[in-house]
Amino acid sequence: MAKTKHSRFDAADYLRNPATIAEYLTACLEDPDPAVFVAALGDVARAKGMMNIARKAGLGRESLYKALEAGSQPRHETVRRVVEALGLKLTLEAA
Repeated sequence: MAKTKHSRFDAADYLRNPATIAEYLTACLEDPDPAVFVAALGDVARAKGMMNIARKAGLGRESLYKALEAGSQPRHETVRRVVEALGLKLTLEAA
């Protein structure tokens, strides 16, 4: 029997338009684990180009990687700057 070969799933491969990106981040923001949203920001930043997002956010590329790596707990200011660099804004709505 032949073995099936699978490629590694990378969400960044599917994050091409602003509506899809906003839906993805919104869904991840609803998870009670804040690491899920931070990881999703990393996915989107990779899809848009880490160097480009770092520059727009006023961060060094390495600083951006560090802020969005697994287990990191970035400051709110960093998250806000990355979200704005992505051309998005965080909003709240009544539950």
